[in-house]
Amino acid sequence: MPAKPLDPDKLRHITDTTLGHYTQTAQGFRSGTWDHDVTQNYQALLSELQGPGPHSVLDLGCGPGRDLAYFKAQGIEAIGLDGSPEFVRMAHEETGCEVWCQNFLSLDLPANRFDGVFANASLFHVPSQELPGVLSTLFATLKPGGVFFSSNPRGDNSEGFNRERYGCYHDLDTWRAFVQAAGFSELHHYFRPPGLPREQQPWLATVWRK
Repeated sequence: MPAKPLDPDKLRHITDTTLGHYTQTAQGFRSGTWDHDVTQNYQALLSELQGPGPHSVLDLGCGPGRDLAYFKAQGIEAIGLDGSPEFVRMAHEETGCEVWCQNFLSLDLPANRFDGVFANASLFHVPSQELPGVLSTLFATLKPGGVFFSSNPRGDNSEGFNRERYGCYHDLDTWRAFVQAAGFSELHHYFRPPGLPREQQPWLATVWRK
């Protein structure tokens, strides 16, 4: 965690600056990420969904809608959520899915609503002091037995601004402790991209059950 607790003004600055960056660079972000192959992450979530479909999935930090489009094509009831109004607009226009504009630090989610939550490269923007509350909200919005997938850049538990984006870079043990404290049970984890030495795998993916 930061050396000193982040007060509301600092949290607002973190949120406004990070979301402002994404809003200003939305088109470039879409162009640079739309063709990324994250099939491994999709399957990590979908393979653990229980019961008969159609299943419902919340794409947390959906950006311009790449993953929403994939889930919809698989027959999933996919709902997106992002804090950038420009991403919300782009994702809805791209997919036709319902997309909610919400700040991660003030989530308002229905209880027991989703079979899965997919958080791909999004939760690392949450300051560590706020992470327990965010994870508890995600736990509550999942149905019993629901699945939570997260992929984040890993690191040495440092956090702070990288240019105009705030990030937290947890190692596996620290991330595991946060998520278990919210009530989740770990199913499995892996590092990405696949097939490379660990030092060349900057992404930590984890899969959990409620």
